[in-house]
Amino acid sequence: MASPSGLDLSQGPHGPIGVLVCGHGSRNRLAVAEFAQLARGLQAQLPAVPVEYGYLEFARPILRDGLDALRAKGVGQVLAVPAMLFAAGHAKNDIPSVLNTYAAETGLRIDYGRELGIDLNMIQAAGARIREALAQAPTDVPLHETLLVVVGRGSSDPDANSNVSKVTRMLVEGFGFGWGETVYSGVTFPLVEPGLRHVVRLGYRRVIVFPYFLFSGVLVSRIRQHTERVAADHPEVEFLQASYLADHPLVLGTFVERVAEVVRGDTQMNCSLCKYRAQVLGFETEVGAPQHSHHHHVEGLTDGCDLCERECTGACQPDGVPLPAAGHHHEHSHHHQNSHHHAPYPHADHPLGPGTLRKGGGTGG
Repeated sequence: MASPSGLDLSQGPHGPIGVLVCGHGSRNRLAVAEFAQLARGLQAQLPAVPVEYGYLEFARPILRDGLDALRAKGVGQVLAVPAMLFAAGHAKNDIPSVLNTYAAETGLRIDYGRELGIDLNMIQAAGARIREALAQAPTDVPLHETLLVVVGRGSSDPDANSNVSKVTRMLVEGFGFGWGETVYSGVTFPLVEPGLRHVVRLGYRRVIVFPYFLFSGVLVSRIRQHTERVAADHPEVEFLQASYLADHPLVLGTFVERVAEVVRGDTQMNCSLCKYRAQVLGFETEVGAPQHSHHHHVEGLTDGCDLCERECTGACQPDGVPLPAAGHHHEHSHHHQNSHHHAPYPHADHPLGPGTLRKGGGTGG
């Protein structure tokens, strides 16, 4: 049976084909449920092949569980697709490490696809979320008097961070907004709240805050909190909060295309500015860093705080620590009970960055 892409995915040279959707994982149950819903949506798009999913950490099934499930269904070849907007440490190192180890142990053929990336479908899905926010605006403000703020996840990989800025520019120029800014939820700078406090100085009547995330979770809830805090301090500015991407049909369509790329053999991850492979300005010492996963000690763990395990209100950090008072910009920590090594982030002392990086904190990826 052919997929919507026109390719026959039912059988490959190594036997029946299966698809594995690879996620990071979250302590937030809503985010986990949304990820499972996306996997079901992809299964509906690819009825000829079994589709399973798995996480690196904090939730089950883990990646190995998903691979086991596909093998139990008689799959001889797995097309693994990272459910990541951009390729940073998780997509470049952590997921491939788990997949390579499993393939070596079992002999299963696993072909790895690329991240969602800068894609016309993804830009159009983002545009749809912004239009939804504009449609619910209480007042009529011209687009040229509106400023768009796109919030990225944030990474210690400048290549991934720069891609968020490109999304911002595509959206700003596509809509005709008066201005656009890019901020990040953690790891790099500028963070959400200090970024928004700079934005309001530009004098625009309206600010739209758009979290460029696939799923809900603690980070998206915290973006909303910081936005509300800045909005309360600046009642003269109208703040609109757009929804994250979720399982928009165009997002699902991008996943289908990534699977099709693997089958066609034309998967090409952009490595020209990858800090692990090129002398990227400021990150020269990370060229050739070994490929390994630092998530093995938290695979499947779901022992977050009570709020995260029941119905997250966004009132806590991932480790259960309440948000600090206004004026403090500690927005994201990537600590685990078991420490793991990251290369030092070269801009850890940046005043608009997370304080957790300054004294030996983890940098994530």
